[in-house]
Amino acid sequence: MGIDAGVRISVVTATWNCGPTIEDCLLSVVRQTWLNTEHIVIDGGSQDSTLEVIQRHCKHVGVLVSEPDTGIYDALNKGIAHATGDVVGFLHSDDMYASPNVLAHLAAGFQDPSVCAVYGDLQYVRRDDVEQVVRQWVSSPFTRRQLEWGWMPPHPTLYVRREWYMRIGGFDTSYRIAADYHSILKLFSQPDFKAVYLPEVLVRMRMGGASNRSVRNVIRKSWEDWDALRKTGVGALGGLGALAWKNLRKLPQFRT
Repeated sequence: MGIDAGVRISVVTATWNCGPTIEDCLLSVVRQTWLNTEHIVIDGGSQDSTLEVIQRHCKHVGVLVSEPDTGIYDALNKGIAHATGDVVGFLHSDDMYASPNVLAHLAAGFQDPSVCAVYGDLQYVRRDDVEQVVRQWVSSPFTRRQLEWGWMPPHPTLYVRREWYMRIGGFDTSYRIAADYHSILKLFSQPDFKAVYLPEVLVRMRMGGASNRSVRNVIRKSWEDWDALRKTGVGALGGLGALAWKNLRKLPQFRT
């Protein structure tokens, strides 16, 4: 039995002054073998070459919005609102799919209608040399106990049925860095939320994201992570145990 081609995937990309990297992202979507896909690009009003690059590939972009926003999570919420797919995922402007078959493998994971989310592994690569892997995030099958102790799937690899984003109201934009973690806690803590792990690299992500760009951002992210754990009531030891293990889990991911 073949894969049901009816599974439509909406890929949302938020952009802002990312002229040097956005073309790699756009071409990565174009090269996917899964054709039942729409690419939604939400631009925050870029002043560099970003829009010029996007316009060169406009025939492959289903929706393009360019207007000021209040941050990346506001942009992602706009993308979800424009999405028409059964499934929604996010490919950031610095990121690329690891192979042309990533969306096909994700679509296969959603053949079971009871599956709410599919995710896989993530590679962090050098900004100036995407062939050089700096860090590899190998995930694992989901369990509630792991979630309580700081586990999370790599968000750039996470694809979720659109109806679930509707249920949780998208991303909480009061968070500047950790709204993705907050949404994961809200989704994965639901008793009927079924997630499937694909043990393969799905996305290659350039180093230098907002969460680790400065000491100040690292501190803010830790505070926001703890706040998300506290608000959702998911984390062990009032969230402090989960926060500690969430950070310790990263250590084995770095290449030596």
